[in-house]
Amino acid sequence: MYDVCIIGSGAGAGPVAYELAHNGQKVLVLEKGHYYTREDFFKDELAIRRDVYTPPLTQQQHVIQTQNEKGKWISVQAKDSNWNFWNGSMVGGSSNLMSGYFLRLKPNDFKLKTVYGPIKDTNIVDWPISYNDLEPYYDKVEKIVGVSGKVVQHPYMEPRSSKEFPFPPLWEQPISSWIDNACKKLDYHVFPTPRAILPYPALGRLGCSYSNFCGSYGCATGAKGNARSALLDSAVKTGNCTIISDAFAFKIDSDSKQATKVSYFDKNNNIQNIQAKIFVVACQAIETSRLLLNSKNVHFPNGLLNNYNQVGKNLIFSAGGTGHGTFEFANLQKSKHKDLMVRGAFVNRTIQDWYEFENHGKKIKGGGIDFLYEGANPTYRAMTQIYDKNSKLIWGIKLQQKLKHAFLSSRVLNFEIFNDWSPTDNCYVGVDESVRDKWGIPVGLIRLNSNPHDEMVGNFLAQKAVNVLKQMGAIDIQTNISPSPSTNLQAGGCRFGDDKKSSVLDKNCKAHALNNLYVTDGSFMPTGGSVPYTFTIYANSFRVADVIKRRFG
Repeated sequence: MYDVCIIGSGAGAGPVAYELAHNGQKVLVLEKGHYYTREDFFKDELAIRRDVYTPPLTQQQHVIQTQNEKGKWISVQAKDSNWNFWNGSMVGGSSNLMSGYFLRLKPNDFKLKTVYGPIKDTNIVDWPISYNDLEPYYDKVEKIVGVSGKVVQHPYMEPRSSKEFPFPPLWEQPISSWIDNACKKLDYHVFPTPRAILPYPALGRLGCSYSNFCGSYGCATGAKGNARSALLDSAVKTGNCTIISDAFAFKIDSDSKQATKVSYFDKNNNIQNIQAKIFVVACQAIETSRLLLNSKNVHFPNGLLNNYNQVGKNLIFSAGGTGHGTFEFANLQKSKHKDLMVRGAFVNRTIQDWYEFENHGKKIKGGGIDFLYEGANPTYRAMTQIYDKNSKLIWGIKLQQKLKHAFLSSRVLNFEIFNDWSPTDNCYVGVDESVRDKWGIPVGLIRLNSNPHDEMVGNFLAQKAVNVLKQMGAIDIQTNISPSPSTNLQAGGCRFGDDKKSSVLDKNCKAHALNNLYVTDGSFMPTGGSVPYTFTIYANSFRVADVIKRRFG
């Protein structure tokens, strides 16, 4: 019997495995995907994550429910819609493919309802812990996982126990200074975006190679702070951590008080069983809820931990969207052409001046703006040129001229908007018994619903980003704030709280209903904040690891 069995190997799993293995506990990690190492990652644009690092939708999928104009809920299988909620099925999970924007939540993110009040048709609640409870673990992540950046004071700067980041900022694209100058003229406060990427060899890993293939790609140097290279590799070296890949966990058994075993299909499709003293579920939000809902027994007839029908409820994503502006060489001094042609460097600029703002006399929660340069991947850039301004397909000489201009005479600066996705009754994970995966297990049903409030906030922030691009001299500026979710940023479904009737987990992410089961991926989050989730998932997982360590003495 193992001391701890962890299901999943991403951001929620890595810190628990790392801490407990170094503490002397015997840890087993079950991962559905393959065991890739950095030597397996390559910069082949035609084989990015959707084709190589996620399962085929014909074998593993979800059922998606959306509402039509008449208010009727329509179900579509993912294999028919190609709507893909898998985010990296491999050891280290989706953290292998992240861009590594590591921005902390703010103190007010932990008490949204108290500070900003309720929002119509949402289930906004305060967290059962505070920023001060999590701050030491944010600090720990920066040092152990490795975060680069520079602390710059701004109106919504959160308190820090360390004055600086442990690593200096990454190499910056010259356009970063253009953003700085534009923000200064607009009286906006801009700062370098913290990244979970090492600028030079450290922590037993190599530094960034500046290939410009980062988000959606695995890191070939180990500079990116994914769960495998930053945490699991070290855990395995202790001799106390075993990782079994190609292991699909499909059921957790329990009695009325504790989990007793987990069953999984091995790589030969044979069923295996694992017993442990403590179980930790960290499959990413949608699949964690699916696993629990499929783990029915006489004590939990509606699914494991689902006594009060809270498992899968209040699923959240990241609201907001994207935008971009174009810089035409013909409109710029020749000295600036060279700046725009510098390849491989990061833009790394963030504005959080509107993390909260006034709207019709009421203070509401806002969000942040991150700027990023167009990637080096030429196929994607070329595919954006195949339509004219009237959205009609072009080809031949016209297409050749448009491609030549895009690659040799202009550059694009993008921005991303991050703001809260409000939890609602109609955004949740269920199980569709009529649709099965290749192992014959019912797939997850994802009902999607957004709140108009969140779209309003996103559009407000997008206009601020547009102001920056205009000040910089960009043309053809476009924005896309959508009510559709960003499939790679998912949380909720097993929210933590003090009331067992309205939450699945207690404040330490232990199940209310069982004394030896924890959930440490983003499922625990009742609200998401206005930043990417990975940093907070890492920090909370380190916090929970300390709780589990104390149980072993």
